[in-house]
Amino acid sequence: MQALFAQQSVTGRVSDTNGAVPGATVSVIGTTKATSTDATGSFTIQASNGEKLRISNVGYLTQEITVSGTSINITLVIDDSAVEEVVVTAMGVKREKKSLGYSFQEIQGAALTDARENNIANALAGKVANLQVVKSGGGPASSSKIILRGFNSITGDNQPLIVVDGVPMDNFSGASNNDFWNPSADMGSGLGDLNPEDIESMSVLKGGAASALYGSRASNGVILITTKSGKAKDGVGISYSTITGIENIFMTPELQSDFSQGAGGVYGRLATSSWGEKITGQEVDTWNDSKTNLKAYDNMGTFFKTGFSTTQNINFQQAISDKVNLYSSATYLHDDSKTPGVKLNRLNLINRVTSKFGERNQWSTDIKVQYMKNMAQNRAVGGQNDGNYYAQLLLLPRSLDISQFESGMDQLGATQTWYLEDSGMNPYWAVNNKLSNDSRDRYLMNATVKYDFNSWLSADVRFGSDSYNTKYESKTYTGSHINNSYSTSMDKFYENNYIVSLHARKDNLFGKWGGAFSLYGQVMERNRNSLSISAGNLRVPNLFTVNNNIGNPGVTESINKKQINSVYSSLDVNYDNFFYLTLTGRNDWSSTLHPDNNSYFYPSISTSFVISDLIRKNGEMPSWFNFAKIRGSYAETGRDMDPYNLYNTYTIGNDPNNVTTASKRQTKYDVGVVNELQKSFEVGFETKFVDNRIGFDFAYYKNNSTNQLLEIPMNSLSGYQRFKANAGDIQNEGFEIVFNAEILRNTQLKWNLTANVSRNINQIIELHPEAKRLSLGGIDYVNIFAEEGRNYGAIYGTKFLRVEDPESIHNGKLILTSETGLPSAASGTHYMGDQTARALAGITNSFNYKNFGLSVQVDGRFGGKFFAGTHRALQLAGSAEETVVNGARENFIVEGVKLVNGEYVQNDREVSPENYWTAVAGTGNLGITEQNIFDATNIRIRTLMLSYSIPTSVLKSSVVKSARFGLSVNNLAMLKSNSKGVDPESTFATSTNALGFEYLSFPTSRSYFLNISVGF
Repeated sequence: MQALFAQQSVTGRVSDTNGAVPGATVSVIGTTKATSTDATGSFTIQASNGEKLRISNVGYLTQEITVSGTSINITLVIDDSAVEEVVVTAMGVKREKKSLGYSFQEIQGAALTDARENNIANALAGKVANLQVVKSGGGPASSSKIILRGFNSITGDNQPLIVVDGVPMDNFSGASNNDFWNPSADMGSGLGDLNPEDIESMSVLKGGAASALYGSRASNGVILITTKSGKAKDGVGISYSTITGIENIFMTPELQSDFSQGAGGVYGRLATSSWGEKITGQEVDTWNDSKTNLKAYDNMGTFFKTGFSTTQNINFQQAISDKVNLYSSATYLHDDSKTPGVKLNRLNLINRVTSKFGERNQWSTDIKVQYMKNMAQNRAVGGQNDGNYYAQLLLLPRSLDISQFESGMDQLGATQTWYLEDSGMNPYWAVNNKLSNDSRDRYLMNATVKYDFNSWLSADVRFGSDSYNTKYESKTYTGSHINNSYSTSMDKFYENNYIVSLHARKDNLFGKWGGAFSLYGQVMERNRNSLSISAGNLRVPNLFTVNNNIGNPGVTESINKKQINSVYSSLDVNYDNFFYLTLTGRNDWSSTLHPDNNSYFYPSISTSFVISDLIRKNGEMPSWFNFAKIRGSYAETGRDMDPYNLYNTYTIGNDPNNVTTASKRQTKYDVGVVNELQKSFEVGFETKFVDNRIGFDFAYYKNNSTNQLLEIPMNSLSGYQRFKANAGDIQNEGFEIVFNAEILRNTQLKWNLTANVSRNINQIIELHPEAKRLSLGGIDYVNIFAEEGRNYGAIYGTKFLRVEDPESIHNGKLILTSETGLPSAASGTHYMGDQTARALAGITNSFNYKNFGLSVQVDGRFGGKFFAGTHRALQLAGSAEETVVNGARENFIVEGVKLVNGEYVQNDREVSPENYWTAVAGTGNLGITEQNIFDATNIRIRTLMLSYSIPTSVLKSSVVKSARFGLSVNNLAMLKSNSKGVDPESTFATSTNALGFEYLSFPTSRSYFLNISVGF
């Protein structure tokens, strides 16, 4: 008997049909003794012969085994009722997916790397239900904006919070200045700093209950990014990959090629438009008095080149021992864009070490340092100005050959060769003499120390930091009519988060009831300092220092500090592993609100009921029906505001005589404002059929964002332009469907299909008694509004003057000017539609035959409208395809009526195409808006990928353990678009919420990649 109950060290290994199972819990039943398996599935525990061990892990059936020696090996069986079992949720907590009471989607790292996008935000397009990506075409370092379940705010950027290994990441996007005439450069977006090769998985938390623990910044959802942490690998664990890519223009506006430079149907060698004579090869004088034969030129094809990029990655991941795992990676990207002079170089380094130590492995650590360095040259700048060389190129008269202006323009300070003496800019001169460069050094760091008191109680301390320093410099050399100028700026940012937490988890706590409880305390501190100095007109030519300016240089400085203190907790209750209930509560104290109002609490509740598990416990499920659950959640989420929007203060400056001045701000602040509040409700169900081969997930949700912190226009005689107030109610309501099917599973040919479709109705329910609409962006007569009673992003502009008399037989016809027979604009501005998509959809088909793989993703956006200002500019210039009909420019009669002696009569006056399009596109700065409002519906083949993996049987005795080759194409083809060559995903500025406004945006790209990866 004494020998029977003697304590001994029992060692063993836990595995499944695929190999080792790390992280499984091994406990001695009836005691507090417990341990976890390491990366190789091994464990050691003190137990006596005759005692029982319980081995459990999420996604597997729990096993019990009696100790009868010092060595035990266990093979766990996968729980067929599980659905994509373990997922990473808020605060990095791993949970069974079936226990979640809210919508959740996870994207594996391989899907992100296969997309081969520099900015991983672009790789999400079409893969996640109700997620929309808006891209800039400004080159390899340009920005992208993510919208998840619609717009929830008028003043915020509406992007989800990005969290990398528990550390919130600043996902800035676009330019700091979006002035129509002279915007600043698009500085990219925060997600563009990350290396897709380092990402293990990405989890998208959509509902308020899913993201409530992350606080006020998570009101637009959360994207959790988990980087690789090191796993046991065959061989030494070193992998190398190389990616070679080429890119060209995806789509361009449709241009006419029949008429020359000139006006009034007559060739003009110095004309800036293409209203000249019919091109028949006739000989004419050119701008430099030489002779040439007229022809139309493909200037876009001549100027833009084939872009070339390379990415080199080497990484090491391995279980160094049964207690230490290491992942280390280095990646270098060089992208020489299709746009001459535009380049991006990016270096990514990461080291992550996880370890366990102590007698019971009760201590564990997770430490990561991630370094990113972005170096960009000549970021594209848009806007209506001569510096936008894409606009200069696109609007160049059709019979002018851009290549004749290339020679000698690569010399710094060269006098530009151009067909105009005092206006316009040679694009070749611009790419060589209007230069910019910037570099961003960024660190993402986190450290976690965890202590397990026993098998059910633990505590941890976490530190996370996101910091970067961006330096920017621009130089404009002499040689054009633009001032010889210089500017430099620096932007420093850091955000530190300090978190302590206590966790308790116990299954079968009271009979079949189990539960978990977590308590957190957090301090978030954020600091941003920026300094910009500009010398707009240099005294000594091409001496690029700020002190060389004629007059005082312009100086702009900004300092922002913010802190949020938080306490929050979560309580999970489950009954017999088929009923789950989660309660959370969080209280924030924000430094940006008045002490009387800076504390705000928001709760959430979610529940999941696994019907299939209940049925199994009380009977049998039909063999074809594997899984079913229903879920529901309700949450409230608070949101504060940016710093220094509380007290009415003065700004200090100097007048032209260097006398100190103090000026009031344009916004009147109110210390009584409180936090914004978002209330979200969601229900859904999830099913799996036919041996888990067919899956279906449905969600319905409704979010209301109230107490918006708005700036309401006021009478300027008050001394202010606006006042701060709580007001408004923005509602998002919709549904999401995700469908998965393993159409062919057990044959050599495997076919998997994944599809998603979503619909979101984004409405402004209420604004403010003194403002029924607020501007989101735009210029002149074209503006995008948040307007009470309409969908978010209502587009207003001018419309054609028409008969608006239902009793008239001419109702709806154009009213033309009697003297000219030309259309005109009705007075005022009018509703043109809205920018909100009516539906989003994506479908991916993946095929595998032996070691070959083929994947095709098609996605689409349906509904919503946008203003395509590019077409307006082309119409006015006479370059648009619609300015020519059947190869000719014959006079025609505009269909409509004239007002003669108070009566409408049919128009009979002929007009020339030039006069017609000048009237339509030349009104104001942007023409008659109605002409260029387009349906934003588009369907495209987003990604096509072909791969081949060398069989392991071929490599079994080789030092090479794996090898894979891949070919992929992004933006392969536009299957449907109504916008005549302007990509509906383009926008004037990603850093605004006016995404329905486009003007001379750089063209988007199609890219091709060859990938080779080898593991040792």
